Amino acid sequence: MFYRDVNEENRQAWLKKTLSNMPQGVRILDAGAGELRNQALCCHLSYVSQDFCQYDGSGAEGLQTGSWNTSQIDLVCDITAIPEPDASFDAILCSEVLEHVPDPATVLDELARLLKPGGKLILTAPFASLVHFAPYHYCSGFSSFWYEHHLTQRGFKIEELTPNGDWFAYCEQELMRLGSMARRYGDWSWPLAYVLGILGKLYFKLRGGREAVDLACFGWHCVAVKS
Repeated sequence: MFYRDVNEENRQAWLKKTLSNMPQGVRILDAGAGELRNQALCCHLSYVSQDFCQYDGSGAEGLQTGSWNTSQIDLVCDITAIPEPDASFDAILCSEVLEHVPDPATVLDELARLLKPGGKLILTAPFASLVHFAPYHYCSGFSSFWYEHHLTQRGFKIEELTPNGDWFAYCEQELMRLGSMARRYGDWSWPLAYVLGILGKLYFKLRGGREAVDLACFGWHCVAVKS
């Protein structure tokens, strides 16, 4: 009723801006491309998609999509073992994928191998998220410190590290989702949850004060250059 996925709206706007600034014709890998949502943002680039193609949208736990079509993926393989030579790509995009890998740091090793020196790595991953794509959801909490530590270790220089929202934005989004979640899980008092959502909407519209990025955010948007 009131819910807006502000997290996704902000992220897609950032990706559109970032990818539009990439030079014409550069070869880009979309690692963990899923249903190729970001392919439309790469029309001016030489686009190659990769995914493991095992998730089908079904499942009783967490948030599921209901269906998931990966039939158009170019490279069907594990993201930590992509069958391409070293330094094959000018740029690599990996958006909302790291939380679905048991050991996300190993993904950075593989992406570093595939990226040309001077190439750009474009990353997004959730800092705070609900379980989704279960059972392929292994971790969350990708903080700015995670990027700084692991990317520096692998010879990357971080060019941009931008928070998506803050703790207040996260609380607002989840409060707007409270009513539908209460109904989903059989809470008899779900109408009260919608009332709380209305009051919360008013509070967040009127509130002032500084951001609380130091506490939490939806996730971080990162651009790093391989040395």
